[in-house]
Amino acid sequence: MWLIIILFAAAAVIGFTMAIAAFQGKFPPVPSAVLHGIFAASALVLLLIAVLSQGVAGPAAWALGLLLLAALGGFGLAFGFHARKQPLPKTFVAGHALLAALGFLILLAGALRLV
Repeated sequence: MWLIIILFAAAAVIGFTMAIAAFQGKFPPVPSAVLHGIFAASALVLLLIAVLSQGVAGPAAWALGLLLLAALGGFGLAFGFHARKQPLPKTFVAGHALLAALGFLILLAGALRLV
C-alpha cells in the first residue's frame, strides 16, 4: 500500500504545481502533465488490483471510488483541454484536485489506521 501512496503523493505534488499554473492563467507544461498522469494512473491501477484481488476494503475502497472520479476529471482536463492547448477551466481543475486530495487523504488515513 505504501508504494501506491508514494505514487499518488508524487502525482499530487506535480498536480499542485500544474494547478497553480492554471490558476495563474498559465498553460501547465506538457511534461508535467505526462508525469502526473503516469504516476496517478500507475497508483490507481495498483489500488484497483489491491481492492479487487486482495479484498482490501474500508478506506481503500472509498479512496478508490473518489480517485476513479478524479481520474475521469483528469482525463477530461488532459484530452478535452490540455491536449488541444485550451485554457483549463478553473472550476474543473479545483473539482479534480479536491476529489483526488480527499481520496488520497482517506487512503493515507486507512494505511495509518486512523480510520
